[in-house]
Amino acid sequence: MGSAADAPHGSRPEQVYARLRDLIVQGLLAPGSRIVETEIASRLGVSRTPVREALQRLQQEGYVMGSPGAQQSRLTVAPLTRDDVYELLNIVGALEGLGARGAAALPQTERRDLVRQLRALNAEFHRSGKAMPVDHGALYDADEHFHRRIVEASSGPRLLALHEAVKPQAERYIRMYISMLTSDIRASVYEHDIITTAIEEGRADDAELAVAVNWRHAADRLSKVIAMAGERGAW
Repeated sequence: MGSAADAPHGSRPEQVYARLRDLIVQGLLAPGSRIVETEIASRLGVSRTPVREALQRLQQEGYVMGSPGAQQSRLTVAPLTRDDVYELLNIVGALEGLGARGAAALPQTERRDLVRQLRALNAEFHRSGKAMPVDHGALYDADEHFHRRIVEASSGPRLLALHEAVKPQAERYIRMYISMLTSDIRASVYEHDIITTAIEEGRADDAELAVAVNWRHAADRLSKVIAMAGERGAW
């Protein structure tokens, strides 16, 4: 029997999980679409065993779900709904708020370096939002880098692991609806400035709250957009 090292590239469960999650996050496996193990295995060029293990993890994390009234093995890509996005983005806000609290408690020299990076990232976010036409990919990346830098600044392995599990689920929504969210990003730029200033001044409570508010407002905006554009993949 061959060892794990002999397995084809990308066939380990962790690699298959990452590839499947990317397909879901990027919308290449559409919300509500049926997931068939044999088809996924063929698409990725792997056996069914790592696909099955990856799908079990994706189901636990909420990326895929069992169909109501069907056998457990009948899985679909989780839909994009108003209720889900509101819960999800507020969870992200709570996790990143803890990261901001830790960032605000860093020694002054480290905070100064972090703040310099955050201001540069927010400036890039602002520039991307003003470009004509708007480069939605660049805009998303700038916002993602801003928030990720806050979490990375002082968080321990547990918070980082939770954030890594949840944040890509928010990415699904943002990438799907971003073209309807970029008409005016000044509010987001302003909220980023409030977060950065609170971290700079070492105000941990205010930094945590500012991040939570930023994500709560994002949840409100996305919920309204979904109400207009419609939910994706809901039964």
